[in-house]
Formats: sequence, C-alpha cells, structure tokens
Amino acid sequence: MSQDQFIIIAILLLSMVMFMWGRWRHDMVAGGALLACILTGLVPSADAFTGFGHPAVITVACVLVLSYGLQITGAVDVLSQRILPSSAGPTLSIFSLTALAAVLSGFMNNVGALALLMPVAIQMAAKQGIPTGRVLMPLAFGSILGGTTTLIGTPPNLIVSGFRAESGLGHYSMFDFSPVGVSITVVGILFVGLIGWRLVPGRKQAESASFETGTYLTEVRIVADSKAVGKTLREVEATLEKEDAQIVGMVRGDVRVIAPYSRRVIREDDILVIEAEPESLGSALGSLGLKLEEEVISKKASDEEKDSGDSKAEKEKSADKSQRKDLINKRGRKVAVKSEKLSESSETAETSQSEEKKTPSKSDELVIQELVVMPDSNLAGRTASDIELRTRYGINLLAVSRQGRRSIKRLRSTPIRGGDVLLMQGVPEAVSGFANDFRCVPLAQRDIRVPVKGQALLAVGIFMSAILATAFGILPVSIAFSAAVLAYMALRIVPPRSVYDSIDWPVIVLLGALLPVAGAMASTGTADVLAGALLDWLAQGNAVIALVLILVVTMTLSDFMNNAATAAVMCPLAISVASQLGVNPDSFLMAVAIGASCAFLTPIGHQNNTLILGPGGFKFGDYWRLGLPVEIVVVVVSVPTLLWIWPL
Repeated sequence: MSQDQFIIIAILLLSMVMFMWGRWRHDMVAGGALLACILTGLVPSADAFTGFGHPAVITVACVLVLSYGLQITGAVDVLSQRILPSSAGPTLSIFSLTALAAVLSGFMNNVGALALLMPVAIQMAAKQGIPTGRVLMPLAFGSILGGTTTLIGTPPNLIVSGFRAESGLGHYSMFDFSPVGVSITVVGILFVGLIGWRLVPGRKQAESASFETGTYLTEVRIVADSKAVGKTLREVEATLEKEDAQIVGMVRGDVRVIAPYSRRVIREDDILVIEAEPESLGSALGSLGLKLEEEVISKKASDEEKDSGDSKAEKEKSADKSQRKDLINKRGRKVAVKSEKLSESSETAETSQSEEKKTPSKSDELVIQELVVMPDSNLAGRTASDIELRTRYGINLLAVSRQGRRSIKRLRSTPIRGGDVLLMQGVPEAVSGFANDFRCVPLAQRDIRVPVKGQALLAVGIFMSAILATAFGILPVSIAFSAAVLAYMALRIVPPRSVYDSIDWPVIVLLGALLPVAGAMASTGTADVLAGALLDWLAQGNAVIALVLILVVTMTLSDFMNNAATAAVMCPLAISVASQLGVNPDSFLMAVAIGASCAFLTPIGHQNNTLILGPGGFKFGDYWRLGLPVEIVVVVVSVPTLLWIWPL
C-alpha cells in the first residue's frame, strides 16, 4: 500500500472513532476529516469545498424544504388520513408506512419518497406517543429497500446498467432488478415493520423541549363549502376527536350555547368553540374545511374597506366630471381642456397616493406566534375589542390558552389575564410591536399552522411534477427539486423567510465535507486495494464465496462512501472477478447493485439515512442497531435469490 492509502485509511478510522464517541457534533468531525485530507495533500485546496455543490447535497437541502412545504399546507394530513390506518397501534402503523414508502420508491426516486412521507412519520410518532426516530428509521430503510426493485428506483441501479452496457452485454431493462429487489424488500419490511423498529434508540430532539401551553380555545366558523354543514354535532365531534380536538361550545346568531345538544344539526355561519393542542389545530380545521372566526372577520373587513374605497372613488370621479362639464360651459373649450388635464394629473396623483397607502411598506408574510402575557402587562383585564387589536396593529387573536380554565365569553370579548398564552396572526413586525407595547414574551417557534385552501393540492402538484421530471429523465433530481423549491417560494407555499429555517444545516455540512473525503478514497485506489485483498485472501477461486464477498464489501464501502461512487468503484472489479472465474457477470453486477443501495450502518451511507439524522435526534452510532440486522437479512435473502435468478 502507498503512503496516501495509509493516510486516508487512518483519517477514516479516526473519523469513525470520533463519530462513534459522539463528543463532537457530526458536522465538526466531518469538517476535521476534510481539513486533514487537505493538509496531507489528498484533496487539492481548489477542490476542498466542491462537495457543497454536489447534486446529492443540493438534493438533500431541497428535499427538506419540499417536505416542510407539504407539511405546513396540510397535504400530509390528507395523505395520512386516506392511506394509513387511523386507529392502528404502533406496529401496524409503522409497517404500513414502511410498506408504502417501499412501493413509492420503486417508481420514484427513493429520496423523494422519503421526503413525501417523512412529515407523516413525524405526526404518526406524536400520535402514537413514541420517539420520532423509531418511525423515521424504518421509513428510511423501507424507502432504500424499495429503490432496489426497479431500474429508476436508485442511482446505483442506473450506474450498474451503464457498466453492463460498456462491457458489451447491453443495458438492464426496467424490471430486471425486480426479482431480487422485491425479495429482499418484502422480507426486509416484514422484519423492520414488525420487529426491528423496537431496536431503534428512543432519542429525543434537543429542540423538542418547549413551553407547555396546554390546549387552546378558539372559534371556528362553518363556511358554505365546509364538510360540517348538515352534519350533527356528534358526527363533527367524531371527526375532530381523530385530530385530538373537541367541541366545548357553540354560537348561533347572538345565542351562545355552553353544552350544545349532540343531535343539533350544524348550519352555515354557525360558530364552534373548539379545544385543541396547538400542533393539531391546523389538521383539525383542515379535516372539516373550517375557518378561524378571526380570519373570516378580517377578510370581511378588508372586503368592506375595499368596496367602500371603490364607491368613494367613483363618487369623486363623478363629481370631478360634473365640475369639468360646468367649467366647459362657462369658460370655453380651451380653458376646459387645460383644466381637464390638470384634473387628470391631480386624479393620477391621488390614485398613486391611495395605492401607496394600500401597499404595505413591510413584509406581508403572515406568521402565527405564541405570546405569553406577563403578570404586570397592561393587557390584564382588557379584551381584544378594548385595545382595537385589528384596527391598531393589523393582527388577529386566533386562540387563547389558559391552563385548563375555560371562558364562557366570545373570544374577542374575553378579558385577558396574566399568564395567558395568546395565539396571534399577523406580519412579524406587527406582532413584535404588539408584544413590546403590552409586555408579552414570544415563545420558541413551533409548528403551528393553519392550512390555506388550495395550497395542499398545489404543493402536491409541484412536487409530483418534479418527481415525474426525474422519472422520465427530463431533468436530474437536483435540478427538478431546485425548481420545485423556487416554485414553492414564488407561490408562497413556503414563505421565503422560512426556507432556510427548514434546512438542517449540520447535515448539509456533514455531507458536503465528506464527499471530497470519499472521493480521495477512490482516487488513491484505496477502495480497489481493500476489495482486491479481501477477495484474494478469502475467495480462493470459489465463485459463491466471491459473490458473497462482492456483496458484503460493496455494502461495507457504501456505508462510508456515496452509494453512486461505491457502485462506480465496484462494478469494474465485479466484472473482472467474474471474468477470471469464468462465471456469469450478471450475478456479480446485481450483487453490486444490491450492496451499493443497502447501506444501513451509518448516516452517511445513503441520502435517506442522512435526511433523518436531525429530525430523528440520532447520533452517528445509532444506525447499526437496526442497520446490522437488516444487512444480515439482505445477505441471507439476496445470495440464494441471485444464484437462482442469475445462475453462475
């Protein structure tokens, strides 16, 4: 072995030890490994940060943004309600979600399949009361397994097909991978979904700790197109219970009913007082097409103001025309024309000033923020109507949380007390100004959302368009997903100010720093040396042992290298070994395809493993607990299937 090969092995071993130790954050260890490679000359300084422009890094960042957009628009709520079992326990729920991920991954990029279902997994974990990671890791592994079933399921399959064509054997077809891929996927999902998920460490995210506000009381209006119109209160309550919400009151006209009769039929314009957890508030509204009362009032006020402004403008314009007509009669056409020009100029100026007033000088992005009322706040004893909340500040009071004490008054006429938590909606500057004026403390940002009608369908449409563009080879996945993110921003599906907040930057740094390190492993010939040595020492001319070694070595390398790079390194070696042994090269190429995709031991072996690192609260050494048994299952199932489908 050369000096460079010894150095890269030493750097990788030391990095693995630091990752396992967990004393430093994973992005710091990755940065240290990259710096060590640069200082030792293994990675040229000019190429030090090329990893951050790698398509894999861009794809991961885009997937995180798209996943966030699908979540906040309520698209995920609809998907989980219609496809997954609603009343199942954790085992059946995890198994169903993992199986769905595998099916989707066979016909779309497995990264995209994970992005689509990751928010569903997070909600499922919260509903089942289990750590998020115990749902996310099976989901990620299921999406990886499903990608092995078709040609387009994962990049290594395309790379293996390309190497087969270069060797003169032609490309693989769409479903040549299916017999082996489906076999390991079915067995793998049965193991992961029914047994394996219990092996995942029950980590909690560091940011998950937050102020406990309890449930919110809020008012919702039954609009004309709501699914609740014509249903009884009992039927509506049954739907809301699935979203952890309940009805505690009702308003019809000027009459407030504290304990409404369960068989009462709901009509348009009724107002329901519901109690819900802050995170489930949006899904509770979306399940029945309900509207927050404050938003309805705000929209009506805006429309009335617009109509009033239009009426006033028409009256002024009519008066101006009458004056101009009188002026023409009295002073002659020349003077009238001159006056008309001046009047038009004045009218244009007034219109400009009016439009300028209507155009907000600050951001018009609405945010939903929780504010705690301090004990000495001058809000105490006052109501939203008293302080003219909407008129003075342009913000809405959506709900109030009061530690279990319920008010029998309407929301806008409920006196506010010290310690109340207010759910406010408005532009960030207005909410901040209100908080400063009335001594309210903003809580840490939480995923509290109110879906906008139509945005869920739009978000899914854009996302699926990106998926189809990659599936049919129109655009690379990184370009298609980048275009989808831009569309999300342009259409305000994800507010521009929230785009960068939705990206897990330590994960991006980890991936961008380690890609040049993995490249150094390939460029120095270290991967070839290690794989060749293992085959010479252990295979000793036995084709079956050589096949197993190719599979195991490929899986091992893929756990620490990019899976596409691993496939590119191992394919020439597999073809060479098959040629030397005089056996069918397809068996060895398929072993490379399976091994390159099935990387379950580390968060850096596959993009899907990397994606769940932050949301699952995982450490680097958490993956092998479930990953090692899954890799054993893959080897045990795939070797006999390979020998049967692709005999030596």
